[in-house]
Amino acid sequence: MSVQEYLDKHMLSRKIEDAVNAAVRAKTSDPVLFISNHMRKAVPSVITKVKARQILDSRGIPTVEVDLYTNKGMFRASAPSGVSSGMYEATELRDGDKGMYLGNSVQRAVKNINEKISEALIGMDPTLQSQIDHAMIDLDKTEKKGELGANAILAVSIAACKAGAAEKEVPLYKHISDLSGRTNMILPVPAFCLISGGKHAGNTLAIQDIMILPVGARKFEEAMQMGSETYHHLKAVITEKYGAHGCNVGEDGGFAPNISSFREVLDLVKEAISRTGYGEKIKIGIDVSATDFCIGTKYDLDYKSPNKSGQNFKSGEDMIELYKELCADYPVVSIEDPFDKEDWEHVKYFSGLGICQVVGDDLLMSNSKRIERAIQESACNALLLKVNQIGTVTEAIEAVKLAKDKRWGVVISHRCGETEDSFIADLSVGLSTGQIKAGAPCRGERLAKYNQLLRIEEELGDQAVYAGDDWRMS
Repeated sequence: MSVQEYLDKHMLSRKIEDAVNAAVRAKTSDPVLFISNHMRKAVPSVITKVKARQILDSRGIPTVEVDLYTNKGMFRASAPSGVSSGMYEATELRDGDKGMYLGNSVQRAVKNINEKISEALIGMDPTLQSQIDHAMIDLDKTEKKGELGANAILAVSIAACKAGAAEKEVPLYKHISDLSGRTNMILPVPAFCLISGGKHAGNTLAIQDIMILPVGARKFEEAMQMGSETYHHLKAVITEKYGAHGCNVGEDGGFAPNISSFREVLDLVKEAISRTGYGEKIKIGIDVSATDFCIGTKYDLDYKSPNKSGQNFKSGEDMIELYKELCADYPVVSIEDPFDKEDWEHVKYFSGLGICQVVGDDLLMSNSKRIERAIQESACNALLLKVNQIGTVTEAIEAVKLAKDKRWGVVISHRCGETEDSFIADLSVGLSTGQIKAGAPCRGERLAKYNQLLRIEEELGDQAVYAGDDWRMS
């Protein structure tokens, strides 16, 4: 493109003239600086450079970080990672060389960004999120982003989203709201992880997480206080009952006492809530992650016990009765993945009972085809959205819209392999999901999300709305 063609494309000749006239009218003492600032606002930014590197996530495992440049500055993002990848989610590209980070290095994904994605995106307008994301999808040419790597594509997609917000000179959550076509922005109810089990901790507890939801708080700041206080009361309860060693934590920051009974861990949380004095303002959520202990058509609740008796196998019907009892005896309002990811029969029946929110994680994998099937079959009534399972900001927005159009709840979720990137905090507000799951109220990579929500609430001021009792239908 010639200089004249560039000037014509952006109508710069007219804009330069306008800037000079504005400087004259302003009678500025520094016309050069005035014209420079005026032109910076008048000329649209484009992506000028994309640079990627390998960093480590919260587990000490490699992941992808991206610096994306426009004339407004540099915008950084990183891709989270899960404990395992499912067959229905976008492909996380790893090198597989056992001599490098035990096969987990991501240098191929980094190279794909630096050599292929960068070339395709330079010159693009960062505000056009959909065009950027689809350019990467078209460049990849595979159904699950296996050529370039979903970890590569996602990190660039998030960085571009941040650049787009800067170009529009609006907060990131406002830019996301604009991209989604939403007008309301709502602070989500946090689902704080208090007790960890399953694959996230070294204890014998089969279920993955026990969480609390401060639905009775008046604002997010108060919800944060409730979560922190309950967490510390729980630490005292566990110490009194099991000793200090019971306060070891799992990958998401939840305590991991070595007990296997569902009721025993729920009693601990119930006692901690009681000590806070918040009472019914705090509800309980359970992430069962039942796929991890499903064997054939049975569920092995002792799958982590070293001396398994083989007597604690449950049928799908047994699990339904167990959940019904737990919801009746404890303030449980949400259960995630109560059955295996292919056990559609039992999850449909349980959802039909209407006794709590039923969240699909392994069942859905943030996959639009799985979501559509679950909608058609009424298999659950809430989506757990993990952005790295889907691979781009645009597709994440579309998945949330699909769920919300059917009056589902939506939970924006972290992964066990996290970074200090707080993007999902802005995503939850911009899409008004009403719920966010970012781990315990401790550990830097988890608090990065919660602390960003505190900042957003402060920034919104009188306009800030906390989901509270409307946590499912925000």
